[in-house]
Amino acid sequence: MLEKSDLARNHLANERTFLAWVRTGIGVVVFGFAIGRFGIALREFLQLQGHAPQTTGLSVWFGMASIGLGVLLVLAGLLRYHETRRQIEEGQFKPAGTLVNVVGVLTALMSIGLAIYLVIILARVT
Repeated sequence: MLEKSDLARNHLANERTFLAWVRTGIGVVVFGFAIGRFGIALREFLQLQGHAPQTTGLSVWFGMASIGLGVLLVLAGLLRYHETRRQIEEGQFKPAGTLVNVVGVLTALMSIGLAIYLVIILARVT
């Protein structure tokens, strides 16, 4: 069994890890908001140049997906925090595994989709 100081240190590390999940989730939400605003700003810019009004395209959808992903990150962090807390108390820690893989794959897919979309947008504007 862990000593009280080791137990406290493990719980504090778990809390710091949860806060990292929260910071990352907030960052992804803010990024999603910026993506959505990018589409709106681009439409306004094109209108000022005399081009016909266009829809915001996929940028609003990408922004919403990014915001949703950010919320999911915070919720996943919360679930992981509680699971790790229980494991610390029981003295049986297990690495996250699947959760880390899902978050990594979703973030990579979102990033690839956004990169492709930006290339398409830039090709239209230039």
